[in-house]
Amino acid sequence: MTETAKPMIECRDVQKHYGEYHALRGIDLTIRAGEFFSLLGPSGCGKTTLLRTIAGFEDISSGVVLIDGQDMEDVPANRRPTNMVFQSYAIFPHLTVAQNVAFGLRRDPRSRAEKSALVDEALAMVGLKGFGNRAAHALSGGQRQRVALARALILKPKVLLLDEPLSALDRKMREQMQVELIKLQRQVGITFVLVTHDQEEALVMSDRIAVMFDGQIAQLDGPEALYARPVTRRVADFIGVMNFLPAHILGEKDGVTTVEVPGLGVVELPAHQISRADPEDTGPMIGFRPETMTLVGPGQNHTQPRESRAIIDEVVYYGDMTYYDLRLDGAAAMNGKAQPVRISMRNVFGRDVQEVGTRTRLAWSPGSLVLFR
Repeated sequence: MTETAKPMIECRDVQKHYGEYHALRGIDLTIRAGEFFSLLGPSGCGKTTLLRTIAGFEDISSGVVLIDGQDMEDVPANRRPTNMVFQSYAIFPHLTVAQNVAFGLRRDPRSRAEKSALVDEALAMVGLKGFGNRAAHALSGGQRQRVALARALILKPKVLLLDEPLSALDRKMREQMQVELIKLQRQVGITFVLVTHDQEEALVMSDRIAVMFDGQIAQLDGPEALYARPVTRRVADFIGVMNFLPAHILGEKDGVTTVEVPGLGVVELPAHQISRADPEDTGPMIGFRPETMTLVGPGQNHTQPRESRAIIDEVVYYGDMTYYDLRLDGAAAMNGKAQPVRISMRNVFGRDVQEVGTRTRLAWSPGSLVLFR
């Protein structure tokens, strides 16, 4: 998928009302051909409603939805060039795997032999070659998910819509299927649109992500830009973990903002490191990710331009990573108490885990900071 790929799905000022409830509020969105696109947000943000309007299961109140350049107004779901994989998979337990996959072909005029060949091709595509005669009720969760994918892909849609298809799987199987879905999408080359509330899942799988709140798109970007440069504090707080510290703006000159952050000191930030605050914020805030700062052990050196001092309040060991909660020297109080910051350190060979109560050094760069104002 490239940035010059043609539009496959276009939503123009899409509105959706359920009585007085405004579910979608002026959605403007273009999804490219061959793109793995994700709609990400908390429950009730409108992401599933938007997916269902693209599929044709929900009528829009106003606006336009186009698929491959064709206006979808009055085009029913079964006539759209889309297919959907549901969260529940909707596998028929009384049918075999092959019968489940072939279900969408039941009215197709092709011969039985041609349909059988298509079923075999679809099963091979999802890694279930030779499973055709197996009873559907005897499958594992991951295998049922693959059957649902094969059943959707056998009809060769232009767009595959995925409504939280991995949420019922355990963590190990979910991570495995994430990688397999990426490979499958590259193999078939069609547009995938995924709905998920799992930030990590969206970051891992997507070419681009639309973060939604309250029926609107808050930010649409690639995974790296979304994570490193969130456009609002709400997006930053939703995507992964971000620390927030109160800041005082000292001045602005030539596109550079100078701020003082208790615990970090005075820093100068260019325009691309400045985003919007939330309406409920009482003043400017500095944000940074846990992995962008480094704990420096006794006698160790570092190459970062800045260093702060802190006390370790909590240590949580996860095997590959250790998470530290720290109190920065001189940090300002928020809500009546000093605001702790969380730092993550990879447990590489030779790096000791520091203990609670240890006074430590924190190395960092101003380039890792985002100012929300």
